Amino acid sequence: MSTRFFDAETDEDTAPVARTTYGDVRGVRQGPVAVWRGIPYAADAGGPNRFRPPQPPEPWDGVRDCLEFGEIAPQSAGFVPVESSLRMGENCLWLNIWAPTQSADEPRPVMVWIHGGAYCLGTAAQAIYDGRKLVETGDVILVSINYRLGSLGFLDLSSLGAEFTPNLGLHDQIAALEWVRDNIAAFGGDPGNVTVFGESSGAGCVTALLTSPRSAGLFHRAIAQSPPATTVFGPERAAAVAARYLELLELTPDRAGELLELPIDRIVSTAAVLLDEVPRQEPGRLAAVPVVDGDILPTYPTERFREGRSHRVPLLIGTNRDEASMFRVFRSPIMPVTPDAVNAMLAGVAAEHPGLSPERIAEIASAYGDLNTSRAALTMSTDAAFRMPAHWVADAHSAHSPTWMYRFDHATPMLKAARVGAGHATELPYVFGNFGSFDRDPTFWLGGRKAAQEVSGRMMRRWLAFAAYGVPAAIDGSKHWPPYSTGSRTTLVIDTADRVVDDPDRDRNSVWGDQAVGFY
Repeated sequence: MSTRFFDAETDEDTAPVARTTYGDVRGVRQGPVAVWRGIPYAADAGGPNRFRPPQPPEPWDGVRDCLEFGEIAPQSAGFVPVESSLRMGENCLWLNIWAPTQSADEPRPVMVWIHGGAYCLGTAAQAIYDGRKLVETGDVILVSINYRLGSLGFLDLSSLGAEFTPNLGLHDQIAALEWVRDNIAAFGGDPGNVTVFGESSGAGCVTALLTSPRSAGLFHRAIAQSPPATTVFGPERAAAVAARYLELLELTPDRAGELLELPIDRIVSTAAVLLDEVPRQEPGRLAAVPVVDGDILPTYPTERFREGRSHRVPLLIGTNRDEASMFRVFRSPIMPVTPDAVNAMLAGVAAEHPGLSPERIAEIASAYGDLNTSRAALTMSTDAAFRMPAHWVADAHSAHSPTWMYRFDHATPMLKAARVGAGHATELPYVFGNFGSFDRDPTFWLGGRKAAQEVSGRMMRRWLAFAAYGVPAAIDGSKHWPPYSTGSRTTLVIDTADRVVDDPDRDRNSVWGDQAVGFY
C-alpha cells in the first residue's frame, strides 16, 4: 500500500506541504527531494523560557512557509564555520527535513542528525550538513536539529536557583526526538525506525542519550562519530563553573535571577570568556558540557554503560586517526595539543582519580614515547578525548547489543601535506557526500577527489544500511564489517581501500585498560 505522506503532486512546480500536530508546513523541491527548513519543534526559548525546558510551539492556522533556516543558537565566533548570512537568536529550537518526493510502499527509515561544536558552537544550518545527497543515495528521511548551546544549553546553573534547569541542550534534543516520533509519518518516515547520529559533541550527546531514561524508545539505532563520552560533569564541578560565570558577570549569588533578563549579547560574550578560560587553566576540560542531574543523566554515562544500562539498540561508533591535529591547526584551547598542556592534563586526571597512582600514569604515558614531542602529545590527546572513550563505550555496549567500531584514516594529499591527516571532523563531508567545488575546497588542491568520492560512497551506503537494517553492510562488494567484541575489538579501518583489523591500536588500548577515565 502506497504511503501518501505530503502533497507530492506530479507538477514539479508545486511546493510540498505536510501536516504536523501544530499546523501545515510548506517546503521546497530540490529535484527528487523535498526540503523543509526551520520547522519549530518547540517555542521561542527567549524571554521567560530562557533556562527552562523546551515548551510546545504555538499552533498556527493556514500553511507555514518553512523555506529558510531559523535563528541559530546564540554563540561566540569559533573555528566552526557558520555562514555569515545566518542570524542568531534565542528562537532557535527548530529542525530541517529532507524527504524523497516519490511515494513509497512502506514508511522510510529516519536519520536524526545532532551537530557538533564543543557544546558551544555550530548549527543545523551549516552547509556541510545538507541532507540532499544522503537522501538521494539511500531511501531515507533525514532530520537535522538545532538546539541550545554554551551557557544557554550546557552550562549547569541549577545551583544558583530553581529557575535554572541543567542539560537544556539534551532536553531540546529529546523534545526534537519526541516531535519526530509524533510527526515524521507525515513526511513518509517510520517513527519505529529512527537512527540518531552525531559527531564530536553531537556524538557525546548520542552517548549521553543512550544512557538517559528520558530518551528510551525515541530512537532504535545510534551512530557516534568521535564521541567525547567521558566529558561529563558532576554536580560539584558544575556548581563551581556556575559560580565563576556569576563572577565574570559581576553578579552576586542573590542576583542570579538577573540572568533571565540580561541582554543576550552579554550572556554570550561573558560565556565566551569562561569557555576559553576553563580549558586553558585545566587542559582537557570544557566549561559547558552535559552534567549528572539525576534526571536526564542519573549518573555518569560511562557508569551506565559499564552497568549494562544503555539502551538495547545497535550502535556504530568510531574515531578519526588524527583527531587532535585540527585543534593544533586552529590553535584552539578546546583540546590540549602541546606537550605542556598534555602533561598538565595527565596531572589533572591523576588528581581526580585516586586509583591512578603516579606509577600508573607513568605506565600510560610510556606507551606514547616522549610526551615532550608534538607527535606524542597529539596522539595522547586524541586517545584521551575521543579514541579511548569510544572504546570504553563499545566494550560495554557490545556486551548486550550489536556494536560496530570504525577508525577513519582517509586523508587527501593536501591534508597529509598540511599535517592534518584524518583530523577531527574530516569525515563529515564523506558521511554527507558534500564536497565543495574544486575552487572552493582546498582539501583537493593537490588532487584526491576521485578517491574521496569513492570512500564517501562506501561510507554513505554503510551508514544508510545501518539506518535501514541495523547492520552497516554496504551491499556493493565492499569489505565485510564484522561486529565488535571485547575479545577481538574488530575495527573497520576506512581508507582508500577499507580493511578489517582486530584491535588496531592494541598497545595503547592495553595500557589504558578497561576502566573509563573521565574529565569529571
